[in-house]
Amino acid sequence: MTTLTVKRFSGPALLGLLDAVARLRIAVFRDFPYLYDGTLAYEQRYLQTYVRSPEAVVVVAFDGETVVGASTGIPLAAEEDSFQRPFREAGFDPAQVFYCAESVLRPEYRGRGLGVRFFEEREAHARSLRDFAWYAFCAVERPSDHPLRPAGYQPLDSFWLKRGYRKRPELAAAYQWKDIDKDHETSKPLTFWLKSGRPSPCGSGA
Repeated sequence: MTTLTVKRFSGPALLGLLDAVARLRIAVFRDFPYLYDGTLAYEQRYLQTYVRSPEAVVVVAFDGETVVGASTGIPLAAEEDSFQRPFREAGFDPAQVFYCAESVLRPEYRGRGLGVRFFEEREAHARSLRDFAWYAFCAVERPSDHPLRPAGYQPLDSFWLKRGYRKRPELAAAYQWKDIDKDHETSKPLTFWLKSGRPSPCGSGA
């Protein structure tokens, strides 16, 4: 019988978890749609952003003492410019946006409510900081005929919609990484999804 727990970590408290979270991200992001051919050295450098930012959070799911899932969040103003720029160009103030960056979860732990919990914990952390106008994340866009798309693959759009997020095609970015079937980095399109931190009376969240 498994014992699942979920905890939030920020700042130096993350240091002892960086290796486990980095290895988990490499393993999970190899799957479609990210197809990420990551390295431990890069992931550990990337995660230092969350150690350095006192307002960042990493939500970690444990089975006993084993890390089985992790979810990151950070104020958008603390992210790199390539993620802030689409918002500025569309008239949003990055300081009013909390960025729910990424979530990874081992396949055998999916369907147990941890994905919902990751969103709840990151949004709760954001509210503990200040009154953000928006929560946001982005998703990679892959063509429907991509050669590595698994048969029967279902995107997570319906899950995100149930969490109150809406796809905003006008908020688009591009980011480079090396795919598992490539020998060099290539640029991928990313589209942002938004949820209002101040729901309208009709509850649209748009």
